[in-house]
Amino acid sequence: MLEAGEPVVTPARRLGHSWSAITLGYYAHFVAEAGSKGRGTIDGLLGERGDRLAGRNSPDSPQRR
Repeated sequence: MLEAGEPVVTPARRLGHSWSAITLGYYAHFVAEAGSKGRGTIDGLLGERGDRLAGRNSPDSPQRR
């Protein structure tokens, strides 16, 4: 359900979880593309401006070692 784009509250209710966080805690690691859809959406909205604003604080930016 999560991979299909259902909001997390849907499987949480069906599974009887009192909080959506419980469902995410158990099942989020099964979603292979977790985060990339959101990142793609934000990148599309911000474009190059987002790249400039992200700077070194972005987890996708090259980091010094």
